[in-house]
Amino acid sequence: MKWFRRFVGSLLILGLSACQGVPPEGPRGAAAYSMIPGRSPDSAPGDYKIGPLDVLSITVFQEPDLSFKEIPVDANGGLNFPLIGTVTASGKTANELSREIANLLNQRYLKDPQVSVVVSSSVSQHVTVEGSVTEPGVYEISGRSTLLEAIARAKSPTRTAKLDEVVIFRVINGKRSAAVFDLRAIRAGKMDDPELIGGDVVVVGFSAAKGLYRDFLQTAPILALFRYF
Repeated sequence: MKWFRRFVGSLLILGLSACQGVPPEGPRGAAAYSMIPGRSPDSAPGDYKIGPLDVLSITVFQEPDLSFKEIPVDANGGLNFPLIGTVTASGKTANELSREIANLLNQRYLKDPQVSVVVSSSVSQHVTVEGSVTEPGVYEISGRSTLLEAIARAKSPTRTAKLDEVVIFRVINGKRSAAVFDLRAIRAGKMDDPELIGGDVVVVGFSAAKGLYRDFLQTAPILALFRYF
C-alpha cells in the first residue's frame, strides 16, 4: 500500500502544481470590457455591426453624386467614399457609420448633410470556440452575438472548464488582442455579456486539477487490482 499512497500523493502534487500554472494573459474586469464591450441581460438588442464584404446602400440627401444603391465594404472592413476617402465601416452600426460620413462631409464639403446608411446584404460571419467546451468548432453568426450565445452553440463548457478564465481573442487596429472574462459572473448577471464580432476566437479555460482528479477516480478501480505483489 505504500507505493499506492505515494502514487496518490504524486497525483495531488501534480494537481496542485497545475492549479498554480500561469493564467491567461490579457486584461480582466473593467479593463476587459473597455476592450470588448458587453451587454447586460436586460438591455435592449443592439443594431447589426457591419462586417467585411457587406454591401451597403448610402444616401446623401439632395446629393445624387454621393448616393449609392450598392457600395461594398472591402475585405479589410474599409469603405471607399467619394471626397472623404477610405472610412472604416467594419464594427460600426449603420447609424454610427452614417454619422461618421456626415461629420467628415460637413468638415469640408457640405453643410449639415443628411446621410442614411442601410445594410443591403450581409455576409455570414464566424466565430471560433475552442478549449473546454463540448463541441469546439467554427460557428456562423448573423448580426448580434454574445459570448454566452457562442458557448451555448458549442454545447456548453465541459465539467473541467475553468469558467473564470474565458479568453476572447480579437484583431483590433491590425493587432491581435485578448481579454479574459468570468463566465460564472456573466451567467449570474453580475457582469455584462461581451458582444462578439466575426473573426473572434473564444477559448474556454481548463482546470488541470479537476481533470486530474476525475481521471484518477475513473482509473482507481483498475489500480486497485494491483495492490498485491
